[in-house]
Amino acid sequence: MLPNIKQTWFFNIRGDVLAGLVVALALIPEAIAFSIIAGVDPKIGLYASFSMAVVIAFAGGRPGMISAATGAMALLMVTLVKEHGLQYLLAATLLCGVLQILAGYLRLGELMRFVSRSVVTGFVNALAILIFLAQLPELTNVTWHVYAMTAAGLGIIYLLPLVPVVGKLLPSPLVCIVSLTLIAIAFGIDVRTVGDMGELPDSLPVFLWPEVPLNFETLAIIFPYSLSLAIVGLLESMMTATIVDDLTDTKSDKNRECKGQGLANIATGALGGMAGCAMIGQSVINVKSGGRGRLSTLVAGVVLLIMVVFLGPWVSQIPMAALVAVMVMVSIGTFSWSSIINLKAHPASSSVVMVATVATVVYSHNLAYGVLVGVLLSALFFANKVGQILYVGSEKADDGTRVYKVVGQVFFTSAEQFVAAFDFKEVVERVRIDLSRAHFWDITAISALDKVILTFRRDGTEVDVIGLNEASATLVDRFAEHKDPKAVEKLMGH
Repeated sequence: MLPNIKQTWFFNIRGDVLAGLVVALALIPEAIAFSIIAGVDPKIGLYASFSMAVVIAFAGGRPGMISAATGAMALLMVTLVKEHGLQYLLAATLLCGVLQILAGYLRLGELMRFVSRSVVTGFVNALAILIFLAQLPELTNVTWHVYAMTAAGLGIIYLLPLVPVVGKLLPSPLVCIVSLTLIAIAFGIDVRTVGDMGELPDSLPVFLWPEVPLNFETLAIIFPYSLSLAIVGLLESMMTATIVDDLTDTKSDKNRECKGQGLANIATGALGGMAGCAMIGQSVINVKSGGRGRLSTLVAGVVLLIMVVFLGPWVSQIPMAALVAVMVMVSIGTFSWSSIINLKAHPASSSVVMVATVATVVYSHNLAYGVLVGVLLSALFFANKVGQILYVGSEKADDGTRVYKVVGQVFFTSAEQFVAAFDFKEVVERVRIDLSRAHFWDITAISALDKVILTFRRDGTEVDVIGLNEASATLVDRFAEHKDPKAVEKLMGH
């Protein structure tokens, strides 16, 4: 027990604490912005980011990953808030948490096995592009001071790690934020600050049970939103966990993460916050700033609350240019530049899946749509490729029997090719179909086998089927019709 706690909490104290500070600072403007998108008070997003981070630090399945209020979730709430108000949003957040816990117990986290590497790469690249595009409003129609501070911030971020000793002791994003804030205050530079984003809360969150009627009508209103929030939240969290797994060369428990996200959303809804999920951008900031354990996530949540409630006047003076520099660094570091070089080297199908995922996410601004398109394309390409691995050869035995030998996979994409391989015009008394090196996967394949056998029998040819493996034989026994004496008549339309 104690070794496990040390391994996940206290093996990297300095790195986790400093990384948590950086993440906490970067969470503030995003939480406010996402609150505005959802149409709620900024404190709703800030309270959500605090409670999500703190709870997931203990309950999540991926140490070092950051969960908070996110843009993908905020977009799903707009209509609910506009038509029914904040209280129904809180109720939907609670139900979202329940559905996510249920998904964890149903082990739906295992579905990540069906997400190909091309989809993950496309997802990462699209997110990097969205993060960069989100910074453009802060860099348009502004004074030259903003560009100068952003450039200075990027200089600090990329050059500080090259400085001996100091560069390794302090995370450069934290130094960037603190330095530019002090410069802006000292010289009275008039630039947009965190305080201009919205009013920071001045009190701690309190337990709030949603003031909605506990009846079927309420459930009918919130369930569609809760289901959408649960699906998108888990999808983004699972993808984030996969990316952090790669960055840290460690494994995560996807099913525990589902349950952890559910618990965090229940806590968030009860504390007056909006639903949230894992954040890829903030998680990458955490990892690149040295955060590896659960302590970094806990520090991020606790420090966020302390800063906005007790240090609001100071935090509100942080120039947005400093945070823009950090997020630009994240977008550059997140994008898989090698994927561009590999477009020609990798199979065309993989490149198409990656590009389609990127295009869908950037166009729709919905990460879930991009992953769905990528997974569907991957499945179609895979089915087409496997469907082509089918060979049907034939030879005539000494006794005049025509022997067909089937090699490969027979299912919905290859069933037509399977049927076309047989010569029904040849006049033979007996046909033997050897399936010892074939596998039948679905009822479409069984239907194709039925068609072949019944067509031969219709013309008076005797058919023997040999070599069926156990799984294929089970499907044939359950769904095949060629054993029905009236099957030939059905085929002929009588």
